[in-house]
Amino acid sequence: MQRLASERFGNQAGDMVGAWRRLIDESRDIPEADQLTRVNHFFNRSIQFDDDIVVWQQQDYWASPLETLGRQAGDCEDFAIAKYVTLRLLGIPKERLRLIYVRARIGGADSPVSQAHMVLGYFATPTDEPLVLDNLIGDIRPAARRPDLFPVFSFNSEGLWVGGAAESSADPTARLSRWRDVLARMRSEGLELTQ
Repeated sequence: MQRLASERFGNQAGDMVGAWRRLIDESRDIPEADQLTRVNHFFNRSIQFDDDIVVWQQQDYWASPLETLGRQAGDCEDFAIAKYVTLRLLGIPKERLRLIYVRARIGGADSPVSQAHMVLGYFATPTDEPLVLDNLIGDIRPAARRPDLFPVFSFNSEGLWVGGAAESSADPTARLSRWRDVLARMRSEGLELTQ
């Protein structure tokens, strides 16, 4: 992957993938809470936020971690996907992680301005309140401490949940073409998430 990143995006991209691999190697045997913090911090520090139209010349493109690290830029989906994949590679079960599509009130919970946004949720148990990993806020907070976010749906490698549903309502690869596409690109880059 490091060689591929260098070939596609230049030597600095190869160095970024190398730093990502070191993060994974150095974080394997630490508690999950510390893994969450390290991964959240790594991407929030290493990747610059920018819109897809600037980074990819497309309206809505979900980048693979290699692509995000290669460009060292991405939007909220790219941050959330990179964090999800990294935590899965560290061995956190898919059942504990969900990409969450939300409406975010820009400027705080009382703001009338909202926009579509994606974050990563970590569930210690299926019924626990999730911790939110976000590129907008540096620290990881329980969902109750994020009144600026209004969940619409969530998904991971095995399911898609709408609203507050306890059961998955669909196969995410069947319903979310951008998720299906990014998974296919990751496989072609040599990165496949195991069950």
